[in-house]
Amino acid sequence: MYTASTAADNRLFVYEVAGLSQNTETDSLDYSIRQSGSVFFTVPYSRMSQEMRRISRLGGRIVSIKPLNAEA
Repeated sequence: MYTASTAADNRLFVYEVAGLSQNTETDSLDYSIRQSGSVFFTVPYSRMSQEMRRISRLGGRIVSIKPLNAEA
């Protein structure tokens, strides 16, 4: 079945996240996470809530969320 895509499905947002660090949740990953200033993630509109929960579990703090095509 074909579903029409909407403008909301195609929107991307950039999350600026501070405070990601290695913890018990991330110990099971195949790679290490270092504590750093800011990390940027590009997230589709449909996954925004899921990504916020993941960042919270990893110990990060969302500094800002901006549309990818935002004017400077």
